[in-house]
Amino acid sequence: MMGEPWLTPEAAEAFPEADRRALYDAVALRRDVRHFRAGLDVDAATLDRILGAAHRAPSVGHSQPWRFILVRDLARRQRIRASFLRCREVESERFAPARREAYLSLKLEGIVDAPLNVCVVVDLRERGEAVLGTSVQPDTLRGSAYCAVENLWLAARVEGIGVGWVSIVEPAVLRSELALPAGVEPVAYLCVGHPVAFRRTPMLEEAGWSSRLSLGEVVREESWTEAAA
Repeated sequence: MMGEPWLTPEAAEAFPEADRRALYDAVALRRDVRHFRAGLDVDAATLDRILGAAHRAPSVGHSQPWRFILVRDLARRQRIRASFLRCREVESERFAPARREAYLSLKLEGIVDAPLNVCVVVDLRERGEAVLGTSVQPDTLRGSAYCAVENLWLAARVEGIGVGWVSIVEPAVLRSELALPAGVEPVAYLCVGHPVAFRRTPMLEEAGWSSRLSLGEVVREESWTEAAA
């Protein structure tokens, strides 16, 4: 009987210091980009590397439930942006007047400005066999697609490409515009292109909308009630 080959080391354990630093820098300097340079496309080789990194994300049961829909057609993007404008107006009503004014002053998308939009979808359709690991937590399929989004975002950052996630858009509009079949759901609508600038501080923090919590505020020991030492 053969042994368990996955117990035999084949790759590096800890990476060299320079590589570790580069990873942490990419995480720290990843930004939600809204302002893109006009007339400058993402070249095919760079896009392939970015999508390849997204496709290497971890997935429950090695299900790889993500798909990436590339949206370049301007008329289609304009219709999707119209959904954003409707949703933004509705969302703004959730805030007090002064806060609403601040909200409406923020640029929250680059749907038409960016040369490329990418809709990341998750395929939830039956496969003929249960996906390993989803019996009690079926939402891990969606979680797997979110992992692909993060991989895409980090890969884009190290390539000097900006990504902006637009959550203020109607899923029904995306399903219609992108001809998504039943059981295939959008999880992220991304604007992708060369940014006007990468900033060190997130836009919403720089604009005074919110601030980052400290690590101590989000870490617990053993249970919700026990703060980390």
